Formats: sequence, structure tokens, C-alpha cells
Amino acid sequence: MPFPQKLPAAFYTRPDVVTIARDLIGKSFYTCFDGVLTGGMVVETEAYSGLNDAACHAHLGRRTKRTQIMYEPGGVAYVYLIYGIYSLFNIVTNVAGTADAVLIRAIEPTEGIEEMQLRRGLSKVEPRLTAGPGLVTQALGISTRHNGIDLSGNEIWFEDRGVQVPEDQIVAGLRVGVAYAGADALLPWRFSLKGSRWVSKAKPKY
Repeated sequence: MPFPQKLPAAFYTRPDVVTIARDLIGKSFYTCFDGVLTGGMVVETEAYSGLNDAACHAHLGRRTKRTQIMYEPGGVAYVYLIYGIYSLFNIVTNVAGTADAVLIRAIEPTEGIEEMQLRRGLSKVEPRLTAGPGLVTQALGISTRHNGIDLSGNEIWFEDRGVQVPEDQIVAGLRVGVAYAGADALLPWRFSLKGSRWVSKAKPKY
């Protein structure tokens, strides 16, 4: 298989969102707006399942103006605003009608780093550039206007660049900010690259 290659629709439409979240560690995440390429390697994700996960916005089939996009076939973006400030980027997964998604929490920056620094207002390359879900979207120029965008296009996409991450280098832990989900808050559905300085410092609170 030649590398790099854009992740195909079949990657996103698989039925197990947890597997997809784990498989995204080591993949590359890019944006290209007005001819400016920015991006890097995914080092932290979280899985959410509409069917059986109280932490998911679409739990028990909830459909709102915000969550409607989650019922589309996998391979489109679900971008929503938190605290009125940060846009969070999620990949819709699974088949049409099943509302699963993977939150991208952190990347290791590799492309367009100077542009990302400008967007983040940082004078040096440091974890605050992309080590957190709201920081990633700022650095990559993503906002809620990109909600619903197809990830097979040329503005926002993911690539397999042949990076092989051994199983023992992927850390599974609790998701951040989902204490309201009761027992589901204890699901080990947050995945990160062991030892990466680009993994967010946020800690689950229970």
C-alpha cells in the first residue's frame, strides 16, 4: 500500500467507534484553507457512542439541530462550540442512522507550524499549540462553519502516512469532562500516544 493516502470512507463507517478512536492514533490530520496547509499526527482521541454511552450528545437517539449531523454516514465532521469560545472537532463514524463520533483531542504538529503559532498567538513551539481539543481547532483554523464538511475533500482530511504505533504504546484511560455520564464516565475510551509531550494535560474528575 503506498503512503501517504487519505483515509477512505470505509475507515470511518466501521461499526466499532472505540476501535476507530484507537486506530486514529498515529494518523495525520490536515487542513488546507486559502492554500495554507497545517496539521500533524494524532496523539489523543476519545470515542463516543450514541447507542450505549450517556456521555454522547446523541445518547438514546437524541436528535437536535446540533446532533443531527451525527446521524449521517461516517466520514463527516461534527464541530460544536463549548464555553462560547472553543470549537471541538469530531469525526462522525459508523453507518447512517447510528450516531457515533471520535473527538480529536491533540496532535503533534508537523506542517504549517508557523501558521499555527500565528493562529494560537504563540511565539514558540510548545504543547499549548495543539495539546488539547480546543487548541487543535484554533491551530488548524477550524470553526463551527466546518460542521458537516466531508472528510474526503481537500479542506479537512486525515491521512495514513505509514506510521505503525505498537499496541503497548497506546494508553487507554478515562475521558475528560464527562462526569455527568455516571457509570459510562468510567469507560476507558480515551486513547493517547504513550510518552508524547503533545497529549493534553486535562485530567478526568470524578
